[in-house]
Amino acid sequence: MAIKITDECINCGACEPECPNTAIYEGGREWTWAGGTKLEKVEIDGQIIDAHAPQKPLSDEYYYIVSGKCTECTGFHEEPQCAAVCPVDCCVPDPDHVESKEVLMARKIWLHQEAVAQG
Repeated sequence: MAIKITDECINCGACEPECPNTAIYEGGREWTWAGGTKLEKVEIDGQIIDAHAPQKPLSDEYYYIVSGKCTECTGFHEEPQCAAVCPVDCCVPDPDHVESKEVLMARKIWLHQEAVAQG
């Protein structure tokens, strides 16, 4: 499952640099699929978009996590680093985006355009 930031966020920014996928953004800031990834194009609802195209902020008030870029640090760390560094414990599992470790690893491979080993 992806991680979300609750409205208890104090906007300290400790989480943002910890994300290996650049899935965390300051409230009010636009985000891109390309940021922190190797994506050039993304298919959304049947349309191909430029991964560098700015997307609307998901929150104007506090830091937020783009669930489509969150891998819970799978393939990078043993636990989500945002949750590990958050001083107020507001980086929590998002029940609206429950995913297996396999799905999270596949997302990591997609985001970073890694070659998949053929067995």
